[in-house]
Amino acid sequence: MDTRIALIGIIVEREDSIERLNMLLHEYGRYIIGRMGIPYRKREINIISVAIDAPQDVINALSGKIGRLDGISARTVYSGIKGER
Repeated sequence: MDTRIALIGIIVEREDSIERLNMLLHEYGRYIIGRMGIPYRKREINIISVAIDAPQDVINALSGKIGRLDGISARTVYSGIKGER
């Protein structure tokens, strides 16, 4: 199965959406390479980056679901590298 490597950048502006975000990330955990979260207390937001290696449709589905959460923004950057999982 062809996969792509991508980075999903997430900004959390509403703390009450974090639990649903974590549930989504857990659901897609088998594709996640790693994640890093940075609390930016001065602005009361959280900045999260998620590195993922998955089929294109899986990446799109996860990014779309994250972006539909209230108070959360997400953008995805794709690598040109394709491979098999």
